[in-house]
Amino acid sequence: MSIFTSSITNYNTSVPGLIVICGATATGKTSLAIALGERLNSAILSADSRQVYREFNIGTAKPTLAERQAVPHYLIDICDPTEILTLADYQQQAQGLIEGRRQDGGKGAEADEGGCERRGLDAGSEVPWLLVGGTGLYIKSIVKGMKIPRVPPQPQLRSQLQALGQKYCYACLQQVDPSAASRIHPHDQTRTLRSLEVFYTTGCPMSEQQGEQPPSYPILQIGLDCQDTDALRRRIADRTAQMVAAGFVAEVEYLGQKYGWDLPLLNTLGYAEFKQYVAGNLSLSAAQELTVLHTRQFAKRQRTWFRAYPEIEWFDSDRPDVLEAVWARIQLFLQNS
Repeated sequence: MSIFTSSITNYNTSVPGLIVICGATATGKTSLAIALGERLNSAILSADSRQVYREFNIGTAKPTLAERQAVPHYLIDICDPTEILTLADYQQQAQGLIEGRRQDGGKGAEADEGGCERRGLDAGSEVPWLLVGGTGLYIKSIVKGMKIPRVPPQPQLRSQLQALGQKYCYACLQQVDPSAASRIHPHDQTRTLRSLEVFYTTGCPMSEQQGEQPPSYPILQIGLDCQDTDALRRRIADRTAQMVAAGFVAEVEYLGQKYGWDLPLLNTLGYAEFKQYVAGNLSLSAAQELTVLHTRQFAKRQRTWFRAYPEIEWFDSDRPDVLEAVWARIQLFLQNS
């Protein structure tokens, strides 16, 4: 692997840059980012589409309170489970933080609640942000500068579309926006509904409203990959067992009772399987096994997504010196930015 994969340019910008830590689930992104954040005296922007929601903690593998105290985290716990955070919403908040605009006075909600002392990354700081996570679209929206239609959620329209069923909605999307449909899996209800929502609200296909305007500041993208599939399976199985030991069943019960069992977030990875256990439709061991299986399948899709971007520089998460190897690459990046 060449350490010169990313192009280095003399940038004329007040933003010191961005370091991305991405990859599939259970590859050690959080622990690596914490260690790097401590060395850099930096802060972390979460790029996880479920960690933005309050109270969804164990099943989303949110950083612990101790980890958030060690390195300040942003874009975690920024909305309620009943709210919808669009990709455009996420992009706007992340870009504002990266560019130094502190709409909330410089503290994220999660930093306030966790008692984290804000440090680094004030206006004029020369320390880059760390953008960390496995949600490919979140990361792409920042590093590629995706132009996203600013169409707010339309609950009534979305409810009407959901009632028609995913198969019918996807067929509609193929008719009104075949370009968007070609990039969306037939079972991906969230993206299907969003594309239809944009079309019926604006009268213009989402694919025609999109484009890219990459940021001017320097970006280094680091990917973590567990090349040993058996090792990754063990990591996922261990993490699922740790979730159960940490009280995941109680979390699912609490969320279902508080928000109703039809809450969309309770149909996401981990929560959907353990919801069936709580309902008496699965044994605990079966719920764990299904979670492991579905997480492995999800990790495979994440890996496929990120591998499509040649600018990502890959490191094996199982190598014992992975922290020092990544740190050496970051030092070179900082010297040339």
